[in-house]
Amino acid sequence: MPDAASLERLLRSAGLRVTRPRLAVLDAVHAHPHVDTEALIAAARASLGAVSHQAVYDVLRALTDAGLVRRIQPQGSVARYEARVGDNHHHLVCRECGSIVDVDCTVGAAPCLTPSDDAGFVVDEAEVVFWGRCGSCATAPALLPTTDRPAERGNP
Repeated sequence: MPDAASLERLLRSAGLRVTRPRLAVLDAVHAHPHVDTEALIAAARASLGAVSHQAVYDVLRALTDAGLVRRIQPQGSVARYEARVGDNHHHLVCRECGSIVDVDCTVGAAPCLTPSDDAGFVVDEAEVVFWGRCGSCATAPALLPTTDRPAERGNP
């Protein structure tokens, strides 16, 4: 995890001003991969005292736009943020508890997968989400299927 000086350098190298809210949010994203906005607000408040929801949302937008954090939103989940950027990795998502872990590119270099028909697009990134049950949930008794589970939404 980067120290405060490293976080300041990251912000400056992206052309962003160094502010206490930006440092607090960037530090929290590095400390807690795949963290949601509510957890980031709590972490920023623990670090700074008072900070508004809007300030955290503004910081997340600036950090995402600058490429310092990546926003992901698996189906049925709130937006989450991670500091692992620029490598076109993918994610494993547990259908039961919602935990998310990184998984490296499936095969070869980015964009990892080649579409059967690129429709004239110049593909530079592929986003793949693998769904299943994490180790902890897989050893627990299976839950009965419900329509509330993310992968089942939209299925008749």
